[in-house]
Amino acid sequence: MALLTPQATEKRIQTDSYVEGYAAKFEPYVLFERDGVKVYEQIHRDAFVGADMSDVIMQYDHEGRVLARQSNGSLIVEVDDTGLFVAANLDGSTASRELFQDIDKGLVTKMSWAFTVAEEEYDKESRTRIIKRINKVYDVSAVSIPANGDTNINARSFFDGVIEVEQQELLKRKKQALRIKHKLTMEGF
Repeated sequence: MALLTPQATEKRIQTDSYVEGYAAKFEPYVLFERDGVKVYEQIHRDAFVGADMSDVIMQYDHEGRVLARQSNGSLIVEVDDTGLFVAANLDGSTASRELFQDIDKGLVTKMSWAFTVAEEEYDKESRTRIIKRINKVYDVSAVSIPANGDTNINARSFFDGVIEVEQQELLKRKKQALRIKHKLTMEGF
């Protein structure tokens, strides 16, 4: 499986209801804490090799209606250098558009995923559950309370990247105009 890295200004699906984020990341995170003792979980970087990721769906809090789906092209789920990358078009139904609005307004900012484990180990010294191999990924979900607080999801507009580029070009032209004006002033014009 090739590792992919999405471009910061590149939308993977052309829609006004585009969201993207990470349902899982490779960095270890606190799975739970009891009496001041933290137990960690970490997804091994090769855990997705051979995993069944056919027709993954997107939901909210792992339940209810399907909001996006790989088989109809409204959902992309890929492994990259950071973790399990998700991009979705949330304009297919009233429920998906409502989730897009919640994400766009910053009410929903985290993700999770439903999966089965094929192989795992526990490192007693670091108190870390290491998921070495995933059997199947069932869903990716925008969630109200994530297991891994380092996950994220956000709404992106086509104009997010375009506006930034245009602002940089405008600033460059202003600097050039100031240099020309300064040069003309120095030459007595």
